[in-house]
Amino acid sequence: MTEILIYLTIAIASLFMMGYTVHMFVGGLVSPETESFLIVFACLSVAFIFGYMTWDVIQKRKGRR
Repeated sequence: MTEILIYLTIAIASLFMMGYTVHMFVGGLVSPETESFLIVFACLSVAFIFGYMTWDVIQKRKGRR
């Protein structure tokens, strides 16, 4: 159970940092609407990757049993 809480905390912090990183790179260079779109796109991409990694770990753990 503690493992899940640790992973969840890391995932939330990583998504927050991804959004802030995109803001720092493109903030002021593009329109606010484009910046928001890029932040959402980056965060959803990372969330999808986290989901795939979670699915992969679950599948590998099922194989060990």
